[in-house]
Amino acid sequence: MNAPPTPGRGPRRFGWPQRVFSQVLLMQLAIITGVTILVTGLFLAPLSEQLDDQAMRRALAIAQSTAADPDIVENLSSTDPSDGGPVQSAAERVRRATGAKYVVVMNQRGVRWSHPDTHRIGAVVSTDPGQALRGREVMEIDSGTLGRSARGKVPLFGPSGEVIGAVSVGIAYDSVRARLLAAIPGLLAYAGGALAVGALAAYLISRRLQRQTHDLAFSDISALLTEREAMLHGIREGVVALDGAGRVRLLNDEAQRLLGLGPEAAGRPLEEVLGDGRTTDVLAGRVVGDDLLAVRGSRVLLANRMPTDDGGAVVTLRDRTELEHLGRELDSTTGLIDALRAQDHEHANRLHTLLGLLELEMHEDAMEFVTEVVGVHRATAEQVTEKVQDPLLAALLVGKTTVAAERGVSLRLAPGTLLPDRVVDPRGLVTVVGNLVDNATDAAAGSDGARIEVGLRTEGRTVVLNVCDSGPGVPQDQHASIFTEGWSTKDVPAHGKRGLGLALVRRLAERQGGSVTVSGADGGGAVFTVVLPEALAEPAAGSLDGPRHPSRPATGEQR
Repeated sequence: MNAPPTPGRGPRRFGWPQRVFSQVLLMQLAIITGVTILVTGLFLAPLSEQLDDQAMRRALAIAQSTAADPDIVENLSSTDPSDGGPVQSAAERVRRATGAKYVVVMNQRGVRWSHPDTHRIGAVVSTDPGQALRGREVMEIDSGTLGRSARGKVPLFGPSGEVIGAVSVGIAYDSVRARLLAAIPGLLAYAGGALAVGALAAYLISRRLQRQTHDLAFSDISALLTEREAMLHGIREGVVALDGAGRVRLLNDEAQRLLGLGPEAAGRPLEEVLGDGRTTDVLAGRVVGDDLLAVRGSRVLLANRMPTDDGGAVVTLRDRTELEHLGRELDSTTGLIDALRAQDHEHANRLHTLLGLLELEMHEDAMEFVTEVVGVHRATAEQVTEKVQDPLLAALLVGKTTVAAERGVSLRLAPGTLLPDRVVDPRGLVTVVGNLVDNATDAAAGSDGARIEVGLRTEGRTVVLNVCDSGPGVPQDQHASIFTEGWSTKDVPAHGKRGLGLALVRRLAERQGGSVTVSGADGGGAVFTVVLPEALAEPAAGSLDGPRHPSRPATGEQR
């Protein structure tokens, strides 16, 4: 029985190869061979004509020298044609000396006075000597009694200048052909050498192309390009390819969205399309490491850079904005949970105290104790809501006050604080205040008289925010670097990386046309100042900024 055919293998077919290496090599060899043959042919064609011309000119020169001999002129006029005459002797001497096929001297009627074949002396020449007998020199290739030859004919002038005859000299055409054939082997040797060098160069070039294309077929390359385009534009990660000169080679759709760029960025330098900043430094490789953080606009990006063999690089970008927000919310939630747990312990202690007062029948002391506890908390909340009328920001400050208190830090509003309920971007302002207060709490915790002071004032539509803490402060030489991505003095949290809070504050401020600065506080610590132009909306006609809720009595019922 015949064995079943092996899957994936068919009969070997001979035809045009599929590999890029083989196709390019065959095309180059075909081109080199064709060019060599064409050049050889183009060289041989004029060579044959040049050899013919050289033979005719040689024959003409011999004829001219013979015709200039005065003895031949005198003997032609004074003797009869004969095989032993002086003209025949002189002509044969010239023929043997020059290697010519024949030297024929004739009179004005075309009768030969000399000829290599002595039987033809005295007979009329076989070809027309008319032009030479009329005083013209002639060069031609013709056939006569001695076969085909390259000929030169010149007139023979008498003493008085009249034409008395002619001299015809022939060079055997076989010698001309022999010279041509003798030149062909050398020419073919040169052509073969050139062909071999060209074939070797074609092979080396094709081998280099084979390595660069990984021995793929043209169909494979086309399929790879199609798959690459589908992959680049289908994945949800940004991909930026750079060449060796730092120019953008390609951007997929996600990279254009994350970086806020368009297709026109391709081919331009990275610094030109992104400007200076950490994002440019990360993409250009001036900042090294894995999972590098960068901020572009309001987006937090995670970048990884992989160099390529040609000196360029491929950078992948992931959008970490939502994850970063979730991480910060987790940090805030964790802090609130800790605060609630601490408050739960404190509340339990207060209940135990109240229970003890009631069991001791100290009813008036119990009432005073409850009134004092409730009043302190209501006073803090009402103080904040009276001066900060935006509900989101007021709620943030109340919560941060509680969290700070549990860490032993006193958070209070600066004198003169007043923010009306006309904030254009409350969430952005909450992010700014929350980040600065969190940093201030971390800095002030553990210091003597730990405190934070938050000031909010308005100048027209501009909001000026000041956050002052009693921490160790920021060294003078780091006042600019603390606002760059990745700068942090804290430990890395479990959910991600630090060094983004102050960078986001700067980006949010700059996006609204504002600024953020840091300076030293009196007595130590740091003061962060944020200026946000046009952060407030224009007040409605006839409205007055003021408290949104009337003050409630301290013993009133809370809702």
